[in-house]
Amino acid sequence: MVGEEGAFVLGWDEVLTEEELSMTLKVLCMSEEEFKEYKDQDGWEDDSEEEENSTLSNEALSRLKTPCKKLLYDSVLLTLESYGADLKAEQDLLNNKEAYEKLSRREQQALHVRYGQKRILHQLLELVQ
Repeated sequence: MVGEEGAFVLGWDEVLTEEELSMTLKVLCMSEEEFKEYKDQDGWEDDSEEEENSTLSNEALSRLKTPCKKLLYDSVLLTLESYGADLKAEQDLLNNKEAYEKLSRREQQALHVRYGQKRILHQLLELVQ
């Protein structure tokens, strides 16, 4: 369901791997009975037309059912914990010209990538609170 890397791709405005995330949330938020019924009916391939046409925009994420929002929220927190520094530390480093210039070009680029990733994750936290 999640693909080879086991990760979802989030953008500023929407989920870029929306089909995978939507299906994963649907399955993980099912009760055992609902999952058995879904599996028995070969539900993996036959989702409703409404679900196929929906997108996981930021607005749609904020309207998810509470169990799905909680699952996303907890997942984002775990992802943020996997980083060595928090968003504020990265922002402070970006704002400290002297310290930033001491970084190699590669370290500067990595800092910008991490900072962008963390900003998107924090935005997602706000959407699913």
